[in-house]
Parts: sequence; structure tokens; C-alpha cells
Amino acid sequence: MIELYLATQNKHKIEELSALLGDKFLIKSISELGVIEDIPETGITLAENSMQKAQFIADRFGLTCLSDDSGLEVDCLGGLPGVHSARYAGEPKNDVANSKKLIFDMSDCVDRSARFVTVLTFHHKGQYHQFEGEIRGEIVLVPRGNHGFGYDPLFQPENESRTFAEMALSEKNVIAHRARALLKFRSYADESLKFIDE
Repeated sequence: MIELYLATQNKHKIEELSALLGDKFLIKSISELGVIEDIPETGITLAENSMQKAQFIADRFGLTCLSDDSGLEVDCLGGLPGVHSARYAGEPKNDVANSKKLIFDMSDCVDRSARFVTVLTFHHKGQYHQFEGEIRGEIVLVPRGNHGFGYDPLFQPENESRTFAEMALSEKNVIAHRARALLKFRSYADESLKFIDE
């Protein structure tokens, strides 16, 4: 079994990724490497930020790692908050403040369609591979549910009557953007000899 370091300090993301990958990889936290700070994210796209985080771990430690950058893109806001999703309301990161700002910014929007996007970057033995997943839905302007994190109480996926925050993690993992990216990653892992350690 290959040790896989998750290039994030977000405990919720670690929980989701572990639930989806724990049977194939030995999941490790970068805190075990002594990395306790947030990894820099200076890219202008989710793909750039995801790659930056994977390279941070690979360059420092040369380890097999998986990074994730995710964002909520709202159509009536021209794709915002996008790469700024985690800090939409400014520093420090605050889920409640971000959600309140989003609701305020959308107060005049008739079209509330949006999508969640995840870009995963995998590093193994000097090679990088990226995998993208998305799910479309709409923003509800009154938060619902107590599960999940981030914008989950505001995002209602297509063909669903509940927000992500009203779903159990096991339900969310069936349809969510991160799960869809991970399915592509797992398919690649299953087919690639690069994942077999001699």
C-alpha cells in the first residue's frame, strides 16, 4: 500500500478524501511532516493552485502526495468567488462570513445557478497528473443543514431537494465535485503501473 500525503490543512477535506481513498492508500497528513502552515495559493486558477500545493510538498520532501483546490463558481457573479472561495470575505478564512457575503452579493440575482469544481493534483516519483470534477446546482439564499463545510449549506445540487449540508458525508461523496475528481484519479490509479511499488 502506498503512503499518500494530503497537501491540505483542512480537516474536512482530509476526512472526505480519506473516506474515498482509504482502502487503496495509507492516508497521511502533512502535519506529520511538520508542515503546520497553510501552503501558498497564488495561482489565478484552481488548477494552478492545486499544482502549487502538490509541488510544495514534492519539492520539500519528494513524497507521493495529492493536493486539492476547490471553488464555488456562481454564474450571475461572473464565476466568483472561484479561486477566492476560501477567503471571499477576506482574512482570516471564515465559512460563515464567506456565506454571508455571497448571499449579500447575490441579493439582486435572478439566476442562482452555480457549480462546484475540484482540481486534484497527484505527484508520484517526479510526475504530476491532474483530475477535475464538477457538479452543477443552485444557490439557496437561506442556509440549510448542519453537515459539511464552506458553502455546503447554500449549495443545492441539480435534481436534489437538499443542500450538501443536509446530506450525510456518505451521500455527498456519491455525487460531489471532489468525489467525481477522485473517481477519475482512482481509475487512473487502477490502470497505471506507476502505482505499483517494487
